[in-house]
Amino acid sequence: MAEWGKGDPRWIVEDRPDAINPNNWHWTEKNATQWSKDKLKELLVGLKVENEEYACEIKELSKCTGEATANNRKAKLVFIYEWQIHGKWEGTYLTGDNRTKYEGTFDIPNLSDENDVHEVTITFSTEKSKAEKLKEFMRKSGDSSIRNQLTEYVRSLKEEFSQGLILPTKNSPIATKVQSTSSINTTKSITSLPTNTNKTPVIEYRDLKIHDTFKCTKTDLFKAFCDSDRVKAFTQNSVSRYDCKKGGFFSLFSDNITGRFVDIVPYERVDMLWRFKSWPSDHYSHVSLIFQDDTDQTKLVIQQTGVPAQFYDNTMDGWKRFYIESIKTTFGYGTRLF
Repeated sequence: MAEWGKGDPRWIVEDRPDAINPNNWHWTEKNATQWSKDKLKELLVGLKVENEEYACEIKELSKCTGEATANNRKAKLVFIYEWQIHGKWEGTYLTGDNRTKYEGTFDIPNLSDENDVHEVTITFSTEKSKAEKLKEFMRKSGDSSIRNQLTEYVRSLKEEFSQGLILPTKNSPIATKVQSTSSINTTKSITSLPTNTNKTPVIEYRDLKIHDTFKCTKTDLFKAFCDSDRVKAFTQNSVSRYDCKKGGFFSLFSDNITGRFVDIVPYERVDMLWRFKSWPSDHYSHVSLIFQDDTDQTKLVIQQTGVPAQFYDNTMDGWKRFYIESIKTTFGYGTRLF
Protein backbone atom coordinates (compact mmCIF):
# COMPACT_ATOMS: atom_id res chain seq x y z
CA MET A 1 0.00 0.00 0.00
CA ALA A 2 1.37 3.39 -0.98
CA GLU A 3 2.44 5.71 1.81
CA TRP A 4 0.74 9.10 2.16
CA GLY A 5 2.50 11.49 -0.18
CA LYS A 6 3.96 8.66 -2.26
CA GLY A 7 2.33 6.76 -5.07
CA ASP A 8 -1.03 8.55 -4.73
CA PRO A 9 -1.19 11.08 -7.63
CA ARG A 10 -3.47 13.36 -5.62
CA TRP A 11 -0.60 14.13 -3.30
CA ILE A 12 2.30 14.52 -5.72
CA VAL A 13 3.32 18.06 -4.85
CA GLU A 14 5.30 18.53 -8.04
CA ASP A 15 1.93 19.04 -9.73
CA ARG A 16 1.95 22.40 -7.92
CA PRO A 17 4.79 24.73 -8.95
CA ASP A 18 5.26 25.90 -5.38
CA ALA A 19 4.43 22.53 -3.76
CA ILE A 20 1.53 24.05 -1.81
CA ASN A 21 -2.14 22.98 -1.73
CA PRO A 22 -2.04 20.52 -4.67
CA ASN A 23 -4.86 21.10 -7.15
CA ASN A 24 -6.35 23.68 -4.78
CA TRP A 25 -8.15 20.89 -2.89
CA HIS A 26 -7.64 22.30 0.58
CA TRP A 27 -9.61 25.17 2.11
CA THR A 28 -7.53 28.32 2.28
CA GLU A 29 -8.70 31.58 3.81
CA LYS A 30 -7.52 35.16 3.49
CA ASN A 31 -8.61 37.73 6.05
CA ALA A 32 -10.07 40.80 4.33
CA THR A 33 -11.26 42.68 7.41
CA GLN A 34 -8.69 45.46 7.63
CA TRP A 35 -8.47 45.72 3.85
CA SER A 36 -12.26 46.13 3.75
CA LYS A 37 -12.27 48.86 6.39
CA ASP A 38 -9.66 50.80 4.46
CA LYS A 39 -11.50 50.23 1.16
CA LEU A 40 -14.89 51.32 2.52
CA LYS A 41 -13.34 54.45 4.01
CA GLU A 42 -11.60 55.22 0.71
CA LEU A 43 -14.84 54.77 -1.27
CA LEU A 44 -17.25 56.58 1.04
CA VAL A 45 -15.41 59.41 2.81
CA GLY A 46 -15.32 62.44 0.53
CA LEU A 47 -18.17 61.17 -1.67
CA LYS A 48 -20.06 64.21 -3.00
CA VAL A 49 -23.73 64.34 -3.94
CA GLU A 50 -24.74 67.55 -5.69
CA ASN A 51 -27.25 69.20 -7.98
CA GLU A 52 -28.23 72.80 -8.73
CA GLU A 53 -29.90 73.23 -5.31
CA TYR A 54 -27.94 71.15 -2.80
CA ALA A 55 -24.36 70.09 -2.12
CA CYS A 56 -23.66 67.26 0.31
CA GLU A 57 -20.56 65.27 1.19
CA ILE A 58 -19.79 62.28 3.40
CA LYS A 59 -17.30 63.51 5.98
CA GLU A 60 -16.41 60.42 8.03
CA LEU A 61 -17.18 56.83 8.96
CA SER A 62 -17.77 56.95 12.70
CA LYS A 63 -18.32 53.22 12.90
CA CYS A 64 -17.35 50.36 10.61
CA THR A 65 -17.67 47.06 12.43
CA GLY A 66 -17.72 43.56 11.04
CA GLU A 67 -15.45 41.16 9.20
CA ALA A 68 -14.67 39.83 5.75
CA THR A 69 -12.84 36.81 4.37
CA ALA A 70 -12.07 35.36 0.95
CA ASN A 71 -11.89 31.58 0.81
CA ASN A 72 -10.67 29.04 -1.74
CA ARG A 73 -12.03 25.51 -1.74
CA LYS A 74 -11.41 23.26 -4.74
CA ALA A 75 -10.66 26.29 -6.94
CA LYS A 76 -13.91 28.03 -6.02
CA LEU A 77 -13.86 31.41 -4.27
CA VAL A 78 -16.34 32.00 -1.48
CA PHE A 79 -16.65 35.50 -0.01
CA ILE A 80 -18.06 36.08 3.45
CA TYR A 81 -18.55 39.61 4.72
CA GLU A 82 -20.84 41.44 7.09
CA TRP A 83 -20.64 45.14 7.94
CA GLN A 84 -22.47 47.70 10.07
CA ILE A 85 -21.57 51.24 9.04
CA HIS A 86 -22.41 54.57 10.67
CA GLY A 87 -21.19 57.81 9.18
CA LYS A 88 -21.61 61.56 9.03
CA TRP A 89 -22.55 63.77 6.12
CA GLU A 90 -22.52 67.54 5.70
CA GLY A 91 -24.67 69.62 3.37
CA THR A 92 -25.48 73.14 2.32
CA TYR A 93 -28.06 74.95 0.19
CA LEU A 94 -26.86 76.44 -3.09
CA THR A 95 -29.88 78.70 -3.63
CA GLY A 96 -31.10 81.53 -1.40
CA ASP A 97 -29.03 83.36 1.18
CA ASN A 98 -28.52 80.49 3.61
CA ARG A 99 -25.00 79.03 3.24
CA THR A 100 -24.90 77.36 6.64
CA LYS A 101 -23.36 73.90 6.66
CA TYR A 102 -25.66 71.36 8.27
CA GLU A 103 -24.67 67.96 9.60
CA GLY A 104 -26.44 64.63 9.48
CA THR A 105 -25.76 60.92 9.85
CA PHE A 106 -26.35 57.78 7.84
CA ASP A 107 -26.54 54.11 8.78
CA ILE A 108 -25.93 50.91 6.81
CA PRO A 109 -26.75 48.01 9.15
CA ASN A 110 -26.71 45.03 6.79
CA LEU A 111 -24.01 45.12 4.12
CA SER A 112 -23.29 41.40 3.78
CA ASP A 113 -22.84 38.53 1.36
CA GLU A 114 -26.44 37.49 2.15
CA ASN A 115 -27.85 40.70 0.62
CA ASP A 116 -27.53 42.11 -2.87
CA VAL A 117 -26.42 45.74 -2.82
CA HIS A 118 -29.89 46.89 -3.87
CA GLU A 119 -31.33 45.12 -0.79
CA VAL A 120 -29.02 46.86 1.69
CA THR A 121 -30.75 49.29 4.05
CA ILE A 122 -29.47 52.89 4.04
CA THR A 123 -31.07 55.49 6.31
CA PHE A 124 -30.34 59.19 6.73
CA SER A 125 -31.07 61.51 9.65
CA THR A 126 -30.41 65.01 10.95
CA GLU A 127 -31.21 66.84 14.18
CA LYS A 128 -31.59 70.22 12.45
CA SER A 129 -35.05 71.07 11.18
CA LYS A 130 -33.57 73.42 8.59
CA ALA A 131 -31.62 70.49 7.14
CA GLU A 132 -34.69 68.38 6.34
CA LYS A 133 -34.54 69.18 2.63
CA LEU A 134 -30.86 68.22 2.60
CA LYS A 135 -31.70 64.94 4.32
CA GLU A 136 -34.41 64.25 1.75
CA PHE A 137 -31.93 65.00 -1.03
CA MET A 138 -29.50 62.50 0.48
CA ARG A 139 -32.29 59.95 0.78
CA LYS A 140 -33.21 60.30 -2.89
CA SER A 141 -29.85 60.95 -4.55
CA GLY A 142 -27.23 60.07 -1.96
CA ASP A 143 -28.71 56.61 -1.57
CA SER A 144 -27.83 55.59 -5.15
CA SER A 145 -24.37 57.17 -4.93
CA ILE A 146 -23.58 55.21 -1.78
CA ARG A 147 -24.87 51.98 -3.35
CA ASN A 148 -22.55 52.62 -6.28
CA GLN A 149 -19.61 52.70 -3.90
CA LEU A 150 -20.76 49.60 -2.02
CA THR A 151 -20.98 47.81 -5.37
CA GLU A 152 -17.41 48.89 -6.09
CA TYR A 153 -16.32 47.50 -2.70
CA VAL A 154 -17.86 44.10 -3.49
CA ARG A 155 -16.28 44.09 -6.95
CA SER A 156 -12.86 44.98 -5.54
CA LEU A 157 -13.13 42.28 -2.88
CA LYS A 158 -13.92 39.64 -5.48
CA GLU A 159 -11.59 40.73 -8.25
CA GLU A 160 -8.66 42.48 -6.59
CA PHE A 161 -8.26 41.29 -3.02
CA SER A 162 -8.79 37.64 -3.98
CA GLN A 163 -5.93 37.54 -6.46
CA GLY A 164 -3.49 34.75 -5.60
CA LEU A 165 -5.96 32.61 -3.67
CA ILE A 166 -6.33 30.14 -6.52
CA LEU A 167 -2.88 28.85 -7.43
CA PRO A 168 -1.92 27.47 -10.85
CA THR A 169 -1.16 23.79 -11.27
CA LYS A 170 1.61 22.45 -13.43
CA ASN A 171 -0.61 21.95 -16.47
CA SER A 172 -3.32 24.55 -16.01
CA PRO A 173 -3.50 28.32 -15.57
CA ILE A 174 -5.46 30.08 -12.87
CA ALA A 175 -9.21 29.56 -13.32
CA THR A 176 -11.25 31.63 -10.95
CA LYS A 177 -14.79 30.58 -10.06
CA VAL A 178 -16.66 32.94 -7.78
CA GLN A 179 -19.35 31.48 -5.55
CA SER A 180 -21.24 34.22 -3.77
CA THR A 181 -24.39 36.26 -3.82
CA SER A 182 -24.69 38.12 -7.11
CA SER A 183 -24.60 41.90 -6.85
CA ILE A 184 -26.59 44.46 -8.80
CA ASN A 185 -24.14 46.99 -10.16
CA THR A 186 -24.82 50.64 -10.51
CA THR A 187 -22.12 53.23 -11.15
CA LYS A 188 -22.09 56.99 -11.30
CA SER A 189 -21.05 59.23 -14.19
CA ILE A 190 -18.74 57.57 -16.76
CA THR A 191 -16.85 54.82 -14.98
CA SER A 192 -14.43 52.30 -16.46
CA LEU A 193 -14.22 49.06 -14.50
CA PRO A 194 -10.69 47.59 -14.53
CA THR A 195 -10.12 44.37 -16.42
CA ASN A 196 -10.44 41.40 -14.06
CA THR A 197 -8.16 38.39 -13.73
CA ASN A 198 -10.08 36.50 -16.41
CA LYS A 199 -9.44 39.26 -18.97
CA THR A 200 -13.09 40.30 -19.11
CA PRO A 201 -13.40 43.36 -21.39
CA VAL A 202 -13.57 46.74 -19.68
CA ILE A 203 -17.13 48.08 -19.49
CA GLU A 204 -17.98 51.77 -19.40
CA TYR A 205 -21.12 53.10 -17.78
CA ARG A 206 -22.85 56.41 -18.48
CA ASP A 207 -25.58 58.51 -16.90
CA LEU A 208 -28.69 59.49 -18.85
CA LYS A 209 -31.09 62.38 -18.28
CA ILE A 210 -34.25 63.25 -20.21
CA HIS A 211 -36.65 66.20 -19.74
CA ASP A 212 -40.08 66.24 -21.35
CA THR A 213 -43.52 67.79 -20.81
CA PHE A 214 -47.00 66.31 -20.99
CA LYS A 215 -50.39 68.01 -21.38
CA CYS A 216 -51.92 66.48 -18.27
CA THR A 217 -51.88 66.79 -14.50
CA LYS A 218 -49.07 65.41 -12.40
CA THR A 219 -51.52 62.87 -10.96
CA ASP A 220 -52.46 61.57 -14.41
CA LEU A 221 -48.86 61.23 -15.53
CA PHE A 222 -47.89 59.46 -12.32
CA LYS A 223 -50.74 56.98 -12.86
CA ALA A 224 -49.58 56.36 -16.43
CA PHE A 225 -46.37 54.91 -14.97
CA CYS A 226 -47.80 53.31 -11.83
CA ASP A 227 -51.28 52.00 -12.63
CA SER A 228 -50.92 48.52 -14.11
CA ASP A 229 -53.93 48.91 -16.44
CA ARG A 230 -52.52 52.14 -17.89
CA VAL A 231 -49.08 50.56 -18.24
CA LYS A 232 -50.67 47.70 -20.15
CA ALA A 233 -52.35 50.27 -22.38
CA PHE A 234 -49.26 52.21 -23.46
CA THR A 235 -47.12 49.05 -23.77
CA GLN A 236 -49.82 47.43 -25.91
CA ASN A 237 -50.42 44.80 -23.27
CA SER A 238 -46.75 43.81 -23.18
CA VAL A 239 -46.64 43.36 -19.39
CA SER A 240 -45.68 40.09 -17.69
CA ARG A 241 -45.50 41.55 -14.18
CA TYR A 242 -46.05 44.97 -12.65
CA ASP A 243 -46.26 45.11 -8.86
CA CYS A 244 -45.97 48.88 -8.40
CA LYS A 245 -45.03 49.16 -4.74
CA LYS A 246 -41.79 49.43 -2.81
CA GLY A 247 -39.91 46.17 -3.35
CA GLY A 248 -42.25 45.07 -6.15
CA PHE A 249 -40.97 43.63 -9.43
CA PHE A 250 -41.81 44.44 -13.03
CA SER A 251 -41.28 42.84 -16.43
CA LEU A 252 -42.24 44.64 -19.66
CA PHE A 253 -41.95 44.41 -23.44
CA SER A 254 -41.72 40.62 -23.72
CA ASP A 255 -39.47 40.51 -20.62
CA ASN A 256 -36.84 42.68 -22.30
CA ILE A 257 -37.18 45.27 -19.51
CA THR A 258 -37.11 43.96 -15.94
CA GLY A 259 -36.44 45.40 -12.52
CA ARG A 260 -37.66 46.29 -9.07
CA PHE A 261 -39.25 49.34 -7.45
CA VAL A 262 -36.94 50.82 -4.81
CA ASP A 263 -39.12 53.69 -3.58
CA ILE A 264 -42.37 55.39 -4.55
CA VAL A 265 -43.48 58.85 -3.39
CA PRO A 266 -47.06 59.24 -4.71
CA TYR A 267 -47.36 61.80 -7.53
CA GLU A 268 -43.79 63.01 -6.91
CA ARG A 269 -41.17 60.36 -7.63
CA VAL A 270 -40.54 56.73 -8.56
CA ASP A 271 -37.13 55.07 -8.02
CA MET A 272 -36.36 51.69 -9.48
CA LEU A 273 -33.65 49.26 -10.48
CA TRP A 274 -33.95 48.73 -14.25
CA ARG A 275 -32.18 46.63 -16.83
CA PHE A 276 -32.42 45.63 -20.47
CA LYS A 277 -32.16 41.95 -21.33
CA SER A 278 -29.04 42.38 -23.49
CA TRP A 279 -27.03 44.17 -20.78
CA PRO A 280 -24.15 42.44 -19.01
CA SER A 281 -25.42 39.69 -16.74
CA ASP A 282 -26.94 40.85 -13.42
CA HIS A 283 -26.22 44.53 -14.12
CA TYR A 284 -28.99 46.97 -13.13
CA SER A 285 -29.13 50.71 -13.59
CA HIS A 286 -30.87 53.08 -11.16
CA VAL A 287 -33.79 55.05 -12.62
CA SER A 288 -35.60 58.00 -11.04
CA LEU A 289 -38.83 59.36 -12.52
CA ILE A 290 -39.50 62.85 -11.15
CA PHE A 291 -42.89 64.53 -11.71
CA GLN A 292 -43.07 68.33 -11.54
CA ASP A 293 -45.91 70.83 -12.03
CA ASP A 294 -45.17 73.19 -14.91
CA THR A 295 -47.93 75.82 -15.43
CA ASP A 296 -50.70 74.01 -17.36
CA GLN A 297 -48.68 70.86 -17.99
CA THR A 298 -46.45 68.38 -16.17
CA LYS A 299 -42.70 68.06 -16.53
CA LEU A 300 -41.12 64.63 -16.37
CA VAL A 301 -37.44 64.20 -15.52
CA ILE A 302 -35.90 60.78 -16.16
CA GLN A 303 -32.54 60.26 -14.46
CA GLN A 304 -30.72 56.99 -15.07
CA THR A 305 -27.30 56.01 -13.75
CA GLY A 306 -25.23 52.99 -14.73
CA VAL A 307 -26.19 52.59 -18.40
CA PRO A 308 -23.61 50.47 -20.27
CA ALA A 309 -22.01 52.88 -22.74
CA GLN A 310 -22.55 50.60 -25.72
CA PHE A 311 -26.31 50.63 -25.03
CA TYR A 312 -26.58 54.35 -24.23
CA ASP A 313 -28.10 55.48 -27.54
CA ASN A 314 -30.54 52.55 -27.67
CA THR A 315 -31.61 53.20 -24.10
CA MET A 316 -32.20 56.89 -24.79
CA ASP A 317 -34.19 56.06 -27.90
CA GLY A 318 -36.18 53.41 -26.03
CA TRP A 319 -37.31 55.83 -23.34
CA LYS A 320 -38.46 58.33 -25.97
CA ARG A 321 -40.21 55.85 -28.27
CA PHE A 322 -41.66 53.18 -26.02
CA TYR A 323 -42.39 55.24 -22.92
CA ILE A 324 -42.71 58.97 -23.66
CA GLU A 325 -44.17 58.95 -27.17
CA SER A 326 -46.32 55.91 -26.47
CA ILE A 327 -47.84 57.53 -23.35
CA LYS A 328 -48.56 60.73 -25.28
CA THR A 329 -50.16 58.87 -28.15
CA THR A 330 -52.16 56.45 -25.98
CA PHE A 331 -53.61 59.02 -23.57
CA GLY A 332 -53.51 62.19 -25.67
CA TYR A 333 -50.88 63.92 -23.53
CA GLY A 334 -48.82 64.98 -26.54
CA THR A 335 -46.64 68.06 -26.70
CA ARG A 336 -43.39 68.89 -28.36
CA LEU A 337 -40.10 67.43 -27.17
CA PHE A 338 -37.37 69.75 -25.95
